[in-house]
Amino acid sequence: MKLTKQFVEKLFNNLENGHQEQFFSQVSSNVLWEVMGTHPLAGIYHGKQEFLDHTFVRLKKLLKGGPVLKVSNILIAEDAPIAIVEMVQLSYSINDKPFNNTYCWLVKFENEVIVHVRAYLDSALVQALVSENPIKAK
Repeated sequence: MKLTKQFVEKLFNNLENGHQEQFFSQVSSNVLWEVMGTHPLAGIYHGKQEFLDHTFVRLKKLLKGGPVLKVSNILIAEDAPIAIVEMVQLSYSINDKPFNNTYCWLVKFENEVIVHVRAYLDSALVQALVSENPIKAK
C-alpha cells in the first residue's frame, strides 16, 4: 500500500465529524498505542479496546461533546507507511473551562489499517482536566 495524504486526511476527518466508529474501524484490534507524557491518560496500550477504555471513554466523561480532534497538518514518510498527524482540540470541559490541546500522532499502517500509534500531547493540560473533574475522571 502506498500511503497518501488524501487517505490519511479522509480517515482522520472522522475524528472531527463525529464518526469516531469509522475512524476506529481502521484501527487494528491488536494496535500498540503509546500515549506519551506524565498524565493520567499516559501509558502503553495493547489493543484498541484497552486504549479506548483508558482514554476516549474517560475523555467523554470530562469533555462536553467528548473528544473532537481537528487535523492541522499531515506528513507522509517517503519510505514507510507512516503518517505524522498534527491535530488540535478545541473543546470545553464539563466545568466550562477550555480544553485546547494539541496532538502529534506518529501512525504506522499495514494494509490501510493502523497498527501502531505514538501520541504526544500537552500533559499538564490533561492533568488539569482530570484534577478539576475528579469524580467524572474514573
